[in-house]
Amino acid sequence: MEIPWKPLLFWTPRVLCLLFAVFLSLFALDVFNEGYGFWKTILALLVHLIPTWIVLAVLAISWRWEWAGALLFACLGTWYLLSTWGRMHWSAHLVISGPLSWWGPCSSSTGCIEPGWRRNEPQDVHGMSYWVSC
Repeated sequence: MEIPWKPLLFWTPRVLCLLFAVFLSLFALDVFNEGYGFWKTILALLVHLIPTWIVLAVLAISWRWEWAGALLFACLGTWYLLSTWGRMHWSAHLVISGPLSWWGPCSSSTGCIEPGWRRNEPQDVHGMSYWVSC
């Protein structure tokens, strides 16, 4: 039995990014132990979920334009590393910045598999997907 590499290379980074967003959301749960009132807790929860929304927004961009997702994920990983350098333990850098930096090349490599393999996209003369040029 042959392993379907194209769907595997396409879906693995996306599913792992969704799981990473769930992982980041777990850090927002500490607001419930702060003893705030209802509305302050909701506000604090929304503020703590901002990194998760950013990762999900970059994933949505990456789903459509792999090159943009590659650039944005690499920028997110670099930004986190530079903004928290010296304030966090090295393992925090590895756990947060590592996956973000890893999805950069993964997002760009899935765009190079074969244009149009996942849906019937019109092809232009050069073999590139029509939708990439739009």
